[in-house]
Amino acid sequence: MVKPIDPQIQSRLIRDLEPAVAKELDRHLATTKDWYPHEYVPWSEGRTFSGPLNGDAWEAKDSKLTTVAQDSLVLNLMTEDNLPSYHTEIALSMGRDGAWGTWINRWTAEEARHSIVLRDYLMATRGVNPDELEDLRMAHMQVGYQTPYENDMLHTVAYVSFQELATRVSHRNTGRISHDEVCEGMLARVALDENLHMLFYRNLLAEAIKLEPSAAMRAITDVVTNFQMPGAGMPGWGRKSVQIALAGIYDLPLHLTDVLNPVLRAWDIYNVDGLDDDGKAAQAELKAFMDNMAVEVERFTEKREHHFERLVARGQEPLRLQ
Repeated sequence: MVKPIDPQIQSRLIRDLEPAVAKELDRHLATTKDWYPHEYVPWSEGRTFSGPLNGDAWEAKDSKLTTVAQDSLVLNLMTEDNLPSYHTEIALSMGRDGAWGTWINRWTAEEARHSIVLRDYLMATRGVNPDELEDLRMAHMQVGYQTPYENDMLHTVAYVSFQELATRVSHRNTGRISHDEVCEGMLARVALDENLHMLFYRNLLAEAIKLEPSAAMRAITDVVTNFQMPGAGMPGWGRKSVQIALAGIYDLPLHLTDVLNPVLRAWDIYNVDGLDDDGKAAQAELKAFMDNMAVEVERFTEKREHHFERLVARGQEPLRLQ
């Protein structure tokens, strides 16, 4: 059970971080470039589906994507689809006033492009079963998403600092394993947005560490030691996420080396000083967790290699990112 950060500290930080939010918003707007989802979709490949317009029913042979690429694209799209829930959670934790509100609305508008372009690509290319995709969207969005860090700005900013980078890695590698230049280019564009979002949150939390080092350390440790992607729990998540991990699209080694380590290193997390007793305890917990994760990564890698060896021995070629 994660203990919320003292509400007085939260209120003080929301007020005192306002200049940093405005600065990061200006930097983001000067760096990012608007883009148009419709330009990344091969519309000429599309044709009418069965239904009221009497088109052609979808068949598995219509998709040129591998099963694991389909799984990853579906999970990524379903995660992006839950944007209304994410907007609500972030707005509740950060507030809608001033630069905070301007950023949240801008972030939401940019994130919406991702679900638009992913769905349009899948429909135009007949990449997945459209009926199953819509049924899954309805089921997933009706459940919604509720963060375990309700109304807690510090935990929320810590979480998205890692989650945005994790999503970038997942999108980028999904494009690479799709073996489709159009898909790879589309997801590279989406991944660029996710990286810029990560930089906003990471830089903002760096300022929070200066102002409230102990509270920030506790939030970071809570998030790292309890991290789950926002799509966890959606129908089919377990099977699909295992296949995605085996293929190397997003796995424990990547989570450690490409997500956790770079962000923690940017904060120089083990050299943060001015900590109270709980802050020092959180720092020690984080160090112990990361050391143990390095051991878990080695075990995971060994088990995966043994799994691939068994597949090859049976005459099967494992699908994995090279």
